Amino acid sequence: MTQGFRSVCIENRSKCSYSGGYLVVTQGDVTTKIHLSEISLIVFCTTQVYVSGYLMSELAKAKIPVVFSDDKHMPVAECLPMYGAYNCSAHISEQIGWTLPSKKRLWQKIVRDKITLQASVLAINGKEREASILRSYLPDVQSGDPSNREAAAAACYFTSLFGAPFTRDLDCPLNASLDYGYAIVLSRVAREIAARGYLSQIGIHHRGELNPWNLACDFMEPFRPYIDIVIVRTNKDVFDAETRHQLIDVMNDTVLYSDGQYKLGSVIKQYVKDCLDVLNRVKNSSEVECYKLT
Repeated sequence: MTQGFRSVCIENRSKCSYSGGYLVVTQGDVTTKIHLSEISLIVFCTTQVYVSGYLMSELAKAKIPVVFSDDKHMPVAECLPMYGAYNCSAHISEQIGWTLPSKKRLWQKIVRDKITLQASVLAINGKEREASILRSYLPDVQSGDPSNREAAAAACYFTSLFGAPFTRDLDCPLNASLDYGYAIVLSRVAREIAARGYLSQIGIHHRGELNPWNLACDFMEPFRPYIDIVIVRTNKDVFDAETRHQLIDVMNDTVLYSDGQYKLGSVIKQYVKDCLDVLNRVKNSSEVECYKLT
């Protein structure tokens, strides 16, 4: 099945079932059908939804991730297929054999990509002095980032972008929007990892014992700044349905990449592939391309 292009968001009380290749959404007297081949992601933004087991089985076969939200509309769970590729056992053996130098060099590249994009976000928002500070961290990002330039850059970045009172620990609409957007990106990255037959539980930098998405957390880092700039451009201080819909649909946004313009979802797919190629020693970390912000 080809990769879909629709991000489906269910906001209201409904019944979701499967029939003849279609997702069937029934809300009162209104029934909507969407063919699974068109769907890239489903997000249930309400707890007032019935989902049939038949539908979940077919979504798993089609490798379509499903995100469930709590009563505050925040993502709390994700379903991915158990078998992402026909040769997943071979890929898992490769994953277990990834060398420490390869993991450290890739993490160095990921951190540099993330900081570069954070600096771009600041520059686009008229904060060139702060962007220069972040760029000055780049030469200090060594293999494995032992000096944790990533954390230093993040501290400067969020304060510069959202103001001194802001921290990522605050319970506020801005953080709710950030968390929601990051969860959407995490879902897409995790899907690409599973589709290639690898385990997201085994990361190269993130190693949380209770985190089933360690590798996805590693690979998604350069895509966080894209969510940040989307939220800044919405210029809203509320976490509402409109904001959620916009964040769910970011995979269809067009970004500069390589020699042209591509959808963000396609860029994530290629970035994940490139990272896995580095870990499998098919290419060098310097060959991993990232997108650019405008």
